[in-house]
Amino acid sequence: MAIAPNNPITDSLTNPITLPHTDCLIHQKVHLAPYTSYRVGGKAQWYAEPKAWHDIQEVFHWIDKQQIPFTCLGKGSNLLICDGGIDGLVLNTRYLNQYTMDESNHTITVGAGYSLPKLAWQVAKKGWEGLEWAVGIPGTMGGAVVMNAGAHKGCIADVLLRAIVAYPDGTIKELSGKELEYSYRTSKLQKESALVLSATLQLSPTSTREAVMAITGNNFKQRKQTQPYDKPSCGSVFRNPQPQAAGWLIEQIGLKGYQIGGAQVAHRHANFILNAGNATAKDIYSLIHHVQEQVHNSWSILLHPEVRMLGEF
Repeated sequence: MAIAPNNPITDSLTNPITLPHTDCLIHQKVHLAPYTSYRVGGKAQWYAEPKAWHDIQEVFHWIDKQQIPFTCLGKGSNLLICDGGIDGLVLNTRYLNQYTMDESNHTITVGAGYSLPKLAWQVAKKGWEGLEWAVGIPGTMGGAVVMNAGAHKGCIADVLLRAIVAYPDGTIKELSGKELEYSYRTSKLQKESALVLSATLQLSPTSTREAVMAITGNNFKQRKQTQPYDKPSCGSVFRNPQPQAAGWLIEQIGLKGYQIGGAQVAHRHANFILNAGNATAKDIYSLIHHVQEQVHNSWSILLHPEVRMLGEF
């Protein structure tokens, strides 16, 4: 996992822009590799880290005046940024990490930048069921809502009550799970220009703390034993073409360990592509397409990437 710097790393000598009525700064030419789990990728033309909803509305107002696109970034655990970087503004949600709990209704409201595995452990310690599957997913709540993150036969759609979403025109909407049009690893937000601000989840107190902790712990142990964590990756690269598993299909055609440049199909789990050392985004992108091609040639199945690919490859 990449460790994001406290202050954006930039080559620009230009002072950052301070937005009116906020403490939010807009930086130029910020290196994005430290913000991604792959540790690859070029620079953002512009970059901001809002700390409040008002900041985001000011950022959107600035984007509208500049007539540039924007890209959302959380933990960077499910994306591949091209070596040439990203035009427009990259909006990092890592400081939108508020957390509130309603004990009477057994609901939690979580900011978009809040860590999903951290949340899974917190609710497990209370004995609340519903997020045991999330303990090994190295992402944030915002990304989980957009991608309908899931594992161990559970997903965000199972527990989401509502999400608060901001749009570039400044409007903020509350959307239910039905309105998000969830399906396997998808939501309508993947096709919209919008930003998740927070999500409210409905959990269940029907079990005991010990039972929920045991399931959560077993899920975490299983992921550690079956998935590679020793080298940078984005997690699972391809969606499973139900009822088959992408990793099994890739393994059966002998691609474990196959390498292009510094990118490698993991030996431990074939649905992981690793930065095995000094990989470029182009190496990883090329290997993704090679795996797709070989699986299609062998099985007549086209694997669809889970990983978001940003920029021009």
